[in-house]
Amino acid sequence: MTNTWMVYVGIAIGVAAMAGAVVYGTSNQQNYVQEGSELAPAAEEGTLQAGMVSLNKEKWHEDPFGDIAQQVRDEAGK
Repeated sequence: MTNTWMVYVGIAIGVAAMAGAVVYGTSNQQNYVQEGSELAPAAEEGTLQAGMVSLNKEKWHEDPFGDIAQQVRDEAGK
């Protein structure tokens, strides 16, 4: 019984440590933004709160290399 509780405590400590590392890493990214940086369209759009999950509202865009990819597919099909 004691070993079981030790495992649970170990798992809880590990999960808390990983969550702390993720929170620290995410907030620490703001320290490395250069002065001339521009926000990406996804960052300007913000996030969508869906319950406990925060989803990025980035919209899909046209593939800038789509024409080259189509040309490669056409040549490979010959």
